[in-house]
Amino acid sequence: MGRILLTGASGFVGRAVHDCLSKTTAHELVVAVRKHIYGLPVTTSVAQIDQIDGATDWMHILVGCDVVIHAAARVHVMNDSSVDPLASFRKVNVEGTLNLARQAAQKGVRRFVFISSIKVNGEETSLDVPYTADAAPAPVDPYGISKMEAENGLMIIAAQTGMEVVIIRPTLVYGPGVKANFLNMMRWLHKGIPLPFGAIHNRRSLVALGNLVDLIIVCIAHPKAANQKFLVSDGDDLSTTELLQRMARALRKPARLLPVPSVFLTVCAFFFGKKSLSQRLCGSLQVDISKNRELLSWTPPIAVDVAFDATAKYFLDEQV
Repeated sequence: MGRILLTGASGFVGRAVHDCLSKTTAHELVVAVRKHIYGLPVTTSVAQIDQIDGATDWMHILVGCDVVIHAAARVHVMNDSSVDPLASFRKVNVEGTLNLARQAAQKGVRRFVFISSIKVNGEETSLDVPYTADAAPAPVDPYGISKMEAENGLMIIAAQTGMEVVIIRPTLVYGPGVKANFLNMMRWLHKGIPLPFGAIHNRRSLVALGNLVDLIIVCIAHPKAANQKFLVSDGDDLSTTELLQRMARALRKPARLLPVPSVFLTVCAFFFGKKSLSQRLCGSLQVDISKNRELLSWTPPIAVDVAFDATAKYFLDEQV
C-alpha cells in the first residue's frame, strides 16, 4: 500500500486512527494537523495546516498519496455562538472538504474516506425503526446540513474524476479519553449522584472508538467499499437506563437511578428550554449496520461491555 494522508490526527477519532495505522509498516503515514503532535513514530510525517477551507493548498502534502482519510472537521457544539453557524460549518466541512478532494483527485489519489456524521440522517428515529445508510438524508442542524452537503459534493467529484469515495457516518463515539456528555455521565456515576433516568425505554446506537477505527481501516482497501455510504455502531442498541447501568458496572459503582417517567422528564426539559437534551436522553436513535455485514463482511469486533470497561479504566486512571 502507498502513502496515506490522515487529517484531524489530533482529534478523538483521528488520533485513534493514527495509532492503529502507525503500528503497521505496510504504508507511509502522513498526518495533517493544526498543531504539532509529539511522540509520533518515525513512520509518520507531520504536515502543519493553519486552517482548512476552500483556499488551503494541499498539493505538496498529497504527493505520492494513495488514500486520504479526512477526519478533520468543524465539530458539532452545543449552544454555538457563531453569528451564522451554517456559514461557519460550510467553510470547513463543505468548502474545506471539497477543496481537499479536488486536489486529491488531481494528484491521483485512489480513495477518499470521509468521516461524516449520523446527523446527516437526522436526530431521532421511531423505536426499532433504524436509519439505513441509503435512506434519504434529513439533517436538522447546521452541522448535519454541512456534512450532507460535503457528502453530495464528494459523490459528484467521484463521478467526475474516478476517485473512489467512501462515506462513514458514526453514531455517538465513546472510548478511552471521550469528552463532552459521555464524560459528564461517567463523572455523575462515579460520584454516586442519583439520576432520574431509571425508567427510560428508548433505544440508542453507540459506537466504540475501536469499532469505528476498525471499519475505517477496512474501508481503506476493501474493493466493495468504493463509492458507498456506511452507518456504524456497536450493533447493540441500549436504552439510556441500560447505558447508565452497564457503565456504572464498568466503573464498579452502583447505579442510583430513580424511576422517573420519561414523559415527565420531557415536559420538564421543554419548560426549561432543554428540548435537545431531552431528545438525547429520552428519544431513540438507531442505525441498521446490515449493509456493512453484507457488503464488507464486517461486524463490530469489540463487544459493548469490553469497550465500556476500557473506557471506565481510562477514566479511573485519570482520577488518580
